[in-house]
Amino acid sequence: MAGHSTYVPQSAGAKWLESRLPVISLIRGSFVDFPTPKNLNYWWTFGGILAVMLVAQILTGVVLVMHYTPSTAAAFDSVEHIMRDVNFGWMLRYLHANGASMFFIAVYIHIFRGMYYGSYKAPREISWILGVIIFLIMMGTAFMGYVLPWGQMSFWGATVITNLFSAIPLVGEAIRTWLWGGFAVDNPTLNRFFSLHYLLPFMLVGIVILHVWAFHTTGNNNPTGVQPKSKQDTVPFHPYYTIKDLFAIIVFMILFSWFAFYAPNYMGHPDNYIEANPMVTPAHIVPEWYFLPFYAILRAIPDKLGGVLAMFGAIAVLFILPWLDTSKVRSGSYRPLFKQFFWLFAICAVALGYLGAMPAEGIYVILSRIFTAYYFAHFLIILPLLGLLEKPLPLPASISEAVLKGGSGKPAGAVAAPEIK
Repeated sequence: MAGHSTYVPQSAGAKWLESRLPVISLIRGSFVDFPTPKNLNYWWTFGGILAVMLVAQILTGVVLVMHYTPSTAAAFDSVEHIMRDVNFGWMLRYLHANGASMFFIAVYIHIFRGMYYGSYKAPREISWILGVIIFLIMMGTAFMGYVLPWGQMSFWGATVITNLFSAIPLVGEAIRTWLWGGFAVDNPTLNRFFSLHYLLPFMLVGIVILHVWAFHTTGNNNPTGVQPKSKQDTVPFHPYYTIKDLFAIIVFMILFSWFAFYAPNYMGHPDNYIEANPMVTPAHIVPEWYFLPFYAILRAIPDKLGGVLAMFGAIAVLFILPWLDTSKVRSGSYRPLFKQFFWLFAICAVALGYLGAMPAEGIYVILSRIFTAYYFAHFLIILPLLGLLEKPLPLPASISEAVLKGGSGKPAGAVAAPEIK
């Protein structure tokens, strides 16, 4: 349920602005007076964390661009210049590089929380789809950003990934040539990736606004999956959740700072401190850790086109998830079988990440194929069948009842699982 601001301007200036551009009441209605379910836990703080990380990435990126040279002859040296000669350049670079990893840590937690609590179900399908679009653009932005330092892993990662497009029938070669700007990964490729890497985060801001608008229209989901039925089920977003989110953001920033200042290269690859050389192929080409599950799926398929389709299909299936899960109950807390299969899926995702970092040989290939098959089976077979076969636990009559009963056990006055409305 959307918020309605109770803001009444007091000063003459505020009244003048409100009558012409009601921006203050819009902000108050969305982030102050917005009625929020009273039972949200800390898994719901990652949306705020992601907003902070997006701003941090844009700010550090804008300053880094002032000193970066998008040229194959000077890119590597310009990064070294940033690290050695620019005031606090080393800090800006490490914050930006590790910020990408922390961004993906937060977004993966955010996605898994949405999957567990059924945040993709009606009426929140549009919000979920916009979230998947954000995830997809994040992946493209991160991939192009990884190419910019023009180290060995940057160059060869770009070569491997862009070559995949050539497997697409009819248009594949044209797409690859357009991405390269020629007939190999070279200076035009770097310029294209630099331009898109700088542009896409601002597109992300726009889609994030739509994402927030979408879930503010339908209202937040919550751990019970039960829609708020009265004012007793909600509290104003401020100060209750602003303070809670602020605490979570500070804790997350402590972790972020530890990586940036004490282990800045822990999540990177040492080969990227070697300047790109088209004549020397690294022994083992791997993408950044947050791409590894999809890289494992790509390599699990023996056919090149099949691998590309499976890799993109692993993301595309998320778009239709609201219609694949046939259960009428949102929250996994009240779905005993779903809960078990959810954790099996989580193990599968982590296993694919591990296998993506291993050489594509022997047992690693066999395991990649097994976990890839399970990944798609979870969405296309298990979820549709669970909705038909699973018997969910009784739902509480309201959010307030679940809160008063501690959210565990069968609450007094529990009702049978209703159909989602």
